[in-house]
Amino acid sequence: MAIERLLKDEATEEKGERARMASFVGAMAIADLVKTTLGPKGMDKILQSTGRGRSVNVTNDGASILKALHIDNPAAKVLVDISKVQDDEVGDGTTSVVVLAGELLREAEKLVATKIHPMTIISGYRLAAECARSALLQKVTDNKEDAEKFNSDLMKIAMTTLSSKILSQDKEHFAKLAVDAVMRLKGSTNLESIQIIKKPGGSLRDSFLDEGFILDKKIGIGQPKRIENAKILVANTAMDTDKVKIYGARVRVDSMSKVAEIETAEKEKMKEKVQKIIAHGINCFINRQLIYNFPEELFADAGVLAIEHADFDGIERLALVTGGEIASTFDNPETVKLGHCKLIEEIMIGEDKLIHFSGVEMGQACTIVLRGASFHVLDEAERSLHDALCVLSQTVVDSRVLLGGGWPEMVMAKEVDELARKTPGKKSHAIEAFSRALQSIPTTIADNAGLDSADLISQLRAEHQKEGSRAGIDVISGTVGDMERLGISEAFKVKQAVLLSATEAAEMILRVDEIITCAPRKREDRM
Repeated sequence: MAIERLLKDEATEEKGERARMASFVGAMAIADLVKTTLGPKGMDKILQSTGRGRSVNVTNDGASILKALHIDNPAAKVLVDISKVQDDEVGDGTTSVVVLAGELLREAEKLVATKIHPMTIISGYRLAAECARSALLQKVTDNKEDAEKFNSDLMKIAMTTLSSKILSQDKEHFAKLAVDAVMRLKGSTNLESIQIIKKPGGSLRDSFLDEGFILDKKIGIGQPKRIENAKILVANTAMDTDKVKIYGARVRVDSMSKVAEIETAEKEKMKEKVQKIIAHGINCFINRQLIYNFPEELFADAGVLAIEHADFDGIERLALVTGGEIASTFDNPETVKLGHCKLIEEIMIGEDKLIHFSGVEMGQACTIVLRGASFHVLDEAERSLHDALCVLSQTVVDSRVLLGGGWPEMVMAKEVDELARKTPGKKSHAIEAFSRALQSIPTTIADNAGLDSADLISQLRAEHQKEGSRAGIDVISGTVGDMERLGISEAFKVKQAVLLSATEAAEMILRVDEIITCAPRKREDRM
């Protein structure tokens, strides 16, 4: 007797070997996709959307590439997620984490083929990850106490992060911008108060850091162009003429004079609102919505600078920076918190006029103005800078630093290898595989630079047998170099996050033995 089907007609299930194969293949394909973007000589990818306008993105940020992909394979989605989390958590290492997870699965696939149970592999990976983490912990340096050394650590980390991005040509300039901006935050990891404005024109080198806050708006006609000791009211309220706003309302009048009366009443209402706003004792009013000509005139007469249609990010950040709150009703002036700054003036950047607020309440605020040849360049520059800012703000909190350039991976691989030799049983194969997967990161860095990776990695391994070796891959000269002398550093937090996230993701995919795909929902015929 045939067994009745358990699932609906179009649902599919894959079991055992096939399910495992599907997840391995999907995850490795994703890892191979972003592999070429790793390292200082990594290449960029063009992402073209199929939507209206066919927008084009040029990027080599692992998380941005993976976010843009629409993927069917469930295991590949796990890797996309860890890369997103890595981006949100520490900002850098988004490609490394995917490459490492992909390599761990590639090694696991070979082990599964030799009839080692996935659970054995997982417990081996766990031991190896713990061993690798403790190996890193023994090698970290922490210069938090020595301000000068710590500053140079931050510069090195910023330069290392930027060297794989579009900003690598001017990395010293941008590393300095990023370090200055992060040092202003005084240990906070809230990057909201660092605003990045993109203005096409000029070259990337013309980018600069401004100490105040810049709002991308023009000052209206007939209004003061410069205000000292400004008291700012930030609002989100309708300042168009207050028409009768009842949906579908009709007003019937029997003469034109009645229409004039209605208009006068509307004007009076508006005038009253403006009077209430001016009564707060302000000299600058910034609104999220439009301000029509009549209220603008009234503000200009009162000598108040009125700025309309400031985008939402703009006013949220402005409120945060000037120490004010966003208001929408104006009946009780005493409850409204005003923002303050020393000077508001109009400045020119390239062809555009912008409004500059200097001497703001929150001294940690600053604006980075990026200049560049086109919007694509600027978008990629912003992503790169954002990565650097994230890593630096995390490093200010957790100031442990490692060398870069494949050095940490080789240190971990050496320790893990020793652990594999001491461990009895089948686990030792998994631990050995973990060590090989770790070496794949320096291998990929060398491959992307067009170097002979097999030769370089064997040299590196030999170097690392010496005590206190600082050898890593010097991509520029194509040899094994001293990372400390070259000033290539990375944040410990980034490396730790890469190691742990990749191991957990690989574990999760290894545990899979069945994939069930639901039947698609049918549209009911309503005819």
